[in-house]
Amino acid sequence: MIVLENVSKTYGGTVKAVDNISLTVNNGEIFGFLGPNGAGKTTTIKMITGILSPDSGTITVNGKDIRKEPIEAKKQFGYVPDDPNVFLRLKGIEYLNFMADIYSVSPGDRKQRIENLARRFEMESALGDRIQSYSHGMRQKIVLMGVLIHDPSVWILDEPMMGLDPKSSFILKEMMREHADSGKTVFFSTHVLDVAEKICDRVAIINKGKILFCGRIEEMKEQFKRNESLEKMFLELTENEE
Repeated sequence: MIVLENVSKTYGGTVKAVDNISLTVNNGEIFGFLGPNGAGKTTTIKMITGILSPDSGTITVNGKDIRKEPIEAKKQFGYVPDDPNVFLRLKGIEYLNFMADIYSVSPGDRKQRIENLARRFEMESALGDRIQSYSHGMRQKIVLMGVLIHDPSVWILDEPMMGLDPKSSFILKEMMREHADSGKTVFFSTHVLDVAEKICDRVAIINKGKILFCGRIEEMKEQFKRNESLEKMFLELTENEE
């Protein structure tokens, strides 16, 4: 579970990137975080993960305050950033073992998880190669594997399907559903509204640092009083804020 209460973040003393938002992401759901470029999505995610500190408000992950208990809070989640270009000189297997070491994953567990993830993402033959030789999609997959190696209960994914081929995207969506159905949490941002409409249990739409809507897509349709796609409702909501 992720809980944000009255969270704000201002850049340069004047630009309010996130403006007093409150959200609860429950266990057992896929929660989509949507918004146009510059809306405050990545700033919010960086505050949830402890990369940035909020100016005000509180953020907890599974009851752990990200500012007061940063190490314990960070043990609760796996985070996929929007840029997969990390540790490029390491081989894929070296990166996975490095991530497993950070989270104290036992040799038996890490071996089983690496084998399972490599099989699902079709990365078995690439683990001995340096990450700098990988395509963008392969880099995205190795980052995903590193994030999932400690089997975190909360997944925080920033544009996780960017660069993935259709099969890998399908596998990731399948894994997200399995994770949520097991009673755990998936929080992800995306620009692909069709994907959000198909797999999310709830969504929040942010624009100019404010939450415009939070709830099930069916509730949004009731609010609009017509049966439209998420894309059309999203565009109408965000355009009304311009």
